Amino acid sequence: MSMSMQGEIVLNERKEVVWELLRQPDVLKACIPGCDAVEKTSDTTYDAVVRVKLGPVSAKFRGNVTLTSAEAPDEYLISGKGDGGIAGMASGEAKVKLSESAEGTLLTYSVEAQVNGKMIQMGSRLINSVMRKMTDEFFANFAIKLA
Repeated sequence: MSMSMQGEIVLNERKEVVWELLRQPDVLKACIPGCDAVEKTSDTTYDAVVRVKLGPVSAKFRGNVTLTSAEAPDEYLISGKGDGGIAGMASGEAKVKLSESAEGTLLTYSVEAQVNGKMIQMGSRLINSVMRKMTDEFFANFAIKLA
């Protein structure tokens, strides 16, 4: 099952600061809902453990994430893959752009994700709802970190 999502948020900080904080494992761990661990394994890769609940299905996803900096600090690509055991697998990528705005930094994103396994039984509406909720929580937490 494939999903896509786009969005934007204005952050009250310069884009260079936003860029750096989005690459800090401790910041990511604090901002990602259900995150148990984020470990930087190289300048561009991270291992992560995230707990996700989809209706009656709870899973702990272990995976890796790669950041590809096309034009630092203006844009980058985040790609990742996670294994949730019996719940299934998830993979995807997000294109992130940072641009200056009157309030600080405008962050825009476009996400494409695929899930398979038992999670698909929950249906696309529930999966999309959980994905949107986790994304909104991440950015709300990140905005608090910047404050």
